[in-house]
Amino acid sequence: MTPLLRSLLLIFSLSLLPAFAAGGAGEGLTPFLQTDAALRPSSDRSFNATITFKLLPGWHTYWSYPGDSGRPPSVEWHLPAGWKASPLEFSIPSLFKEPGDMIIYGYEGSASIRATIIPPSDLTKEEIFKTELKASVSWLACSELCVPGSSELSTIIGSVASGGLANLSHLWPESGDPPFVVKQTFKNGSYYLSFNGIHNATYQFYPAPIHSASGSTSNDVPIPPSIVIAAGNTISILQPWRGNDVFRGLLVETLGGAQGSIKKAWWIRNNTTLAMDHKVNGVSMIILISALLSGFIGGLILNLMPCVLPVISLKIFSFIAQAGESPRRIFMHGVSFAVGIFTWFMGLGCLVIALKAGGSDVTWGAFQFQNPLFVVGLSVLVFLFALNLFGVFDFVLPGKAVNSLDHVARKDGYGGSFFQGLFATLLATPCTAPFLGSALGFAFGQSSLVILAMFASVSLGMAFPYLLLSARPGWRKWIPKPGTWMERLKQFMGFPLLATNLWLLWVLQNQRGEVSALALLTLFLILGFCAWFFGTLSASGSRGAEVFRVIILLVAITAIIMTIRQIRFAEPIAETQTSSDQGVPWVSYSAEALDSLRTEGKPVLVDFTASWCLTCQFNERTAINVPAVRKLMKEREITAMKGDWTNAAPAITAALKSFGRVGVPLAVFYPAGKGSLPIVLPELLTEKIVLETLKK
Repeated sequence: MTPLLRSLLLIFSLSLLPAFAAGGAGEGLTPFLQTDAALRPSSDRSFNATITFKLLPGWHTYWSYPGDSGRPPSVEWHLPAGWKASPLEFSIPSLFKEPGDMIIYGYEGSASIRATIIPPSDLTKEEIFKTELKASVSWLACSELCVPGSSELSTIIGSVASGGLANLSHLWPESGDPPFVVKQTFKNGSYYLSFNGIHNATYQFYPAPIHSASGSTSNDVPIPPSIVIAAGNTISILQPWRGNDVFRGLLVETLGGAQGSIKKAWWIRNNTTLAMDHKVNGVSMIILISALLSGFIGGLILNLMPCVLPVISLKIFSFIAQAGESPRRIFMHGVSFAVGIFTWFMGLGCLVIALKAGGSDVTWGAFQFQNPLFVVGLSVLVFLFALNLFGVFDFVLPGKAVNSLDHVARKDGYGGSFFQGLFATLLATPCTAPFLGSALGFAFGQSSLVILAMFASVSLGMAFPYLLLSARPGWRKWIPKPGTWMERLKQFMGFPLLATNLWLLWVLQNQRGEVSALALLTLFLILGFCAWFFGTLSASGSRGAEVFRVIILLVAITAIIMTIRQIRFAEPIAETQTSSDQGVPWVSYSAEALDSLRTEGKPVLVDFTASWCLTCQFNERTAINVPAVRKLMKEREITAMKGDWTNAAPAITAALKSFGRVGVPLAVFYPAGKGSLPIVLPELLTEKIVLETLKK
């Protein structure tokens, strides 16, 4: 809307005032004058004089910069000789619309303005308190039409009634800087304001008029929309700015819902030298390098996660088996393993990009493991892999297929190393290692190029130890020579895979209940028999073996289809509202319940977890659900809240994204007190970390 059109609409509204002016202003808005002088210590002679406007429902008034239309309140102080008053300070505004889709900054319900009053130094405190403070106030109150008003206000400075101002401190912008870094950047003739917010907060930026170095003022600034950001994600607000302009605006943070929301605000000024920011594909180079480094370290640590250890043991076994081969072939096996890791991760990256393009919420591990059919498929694969290691059966294919597989697996064997890399990353997807959660949370909110770069960084981190071991021939002297003992070791390594099956079985039970878990166990029994029979036929070499193999294959496929059908139509397990898990009185997570507890000022520990996340289970059983922590939570009346993400839960997905995370584990502690900032705990917890956090 142009300034001319705004002015015409305002003039048109004011032209209708005579019919409403007599009672409209009084009905819409009532001002009160109070001081906090009686609350100040004797050493501080200045005090605040606050004018509070009470507005009836449907009425509003304006902030110091009203936006598309309107006029802010003004005050003329009537002070005794020698007294001084500072410029007016306005309370934190809100953004809403007037008729005609005009966006304005102002107040509904109530509004407050204040000034610091400084009396002469030769007056005593008693003389100051007995002085009558007077002010002439004018304003514009609007409902369907705008009505101007004015009033003469006065109060005795030291009146007892002024004590109510002690409860109004939350209305005003903070005097210092925000608790997060605000970066100001000048690029391509525009001004960028970038910052990292805190969890679950809505941020609005209210620009004040731009003042040029010559003293002229321009009100023609854009009206930015409400901006919802998550911790770890950087938001840039574009504002027109010339190098000599003095720019300022109010950054407002809102926590909680409409009922019981908590607001804080900080003035942002361009009082520092603006830096040129070098960016890659829209992302700061420094931020991008830091994120890629975090991804690399997270991928490196993934090798130590319990999800991946069964396959890592297989890779170690393959290193032993290759001890007698040439250094070049050993290195190529390591490269093949790394290529398998890269293939899976880059495939995931492409899937993430495709899901984002389709408007879906993208998460790490959840979009696979929250699907019970994926869990069943992975369980079957792991189970057959374990039986193969035990020597129950071997795959024997006819004709050219045998020659082809023999060429890949026996001459070079690189195909086996490649699929081991794929399998390792398949099991790694439900794990969020330290550094990995924040790195992926950053990447999932960026462009396609940044997402692929992040997944490549994670891949390199996970593959790096194997590339290093494969490239150094000196490691071979520490490995025993191949022999018959290797067959026993191969069979032994099938047991970690069976342990993985127990975990997957438990995950399925938590997703679809005991009947589905029993169905999967029955499928294991049938597949185990089919694999044994298949192996027996292969060893016998009888003429009718091919027919029986086909029959066995049909039986196995039929059993798999029937199991999938039963599990697919099983009802998801509903999460109970409260539970006592070995002494911890967990309460189910909901944003409303958390907001209610925070409004009451109660401390809350929120644990976002999932059955398929082994790191989550490790954290809970070794660091959270332990006697010392349970005792401290009981003593300090800390509410333990669990966000179970085993099945898809949009509310939990939104909560994770508000912290800049795309996966679990995530533990957050809200200390006692309204408006307290949440404390995000590390991905891997210890009892000491949890105790120290809960004591804050």
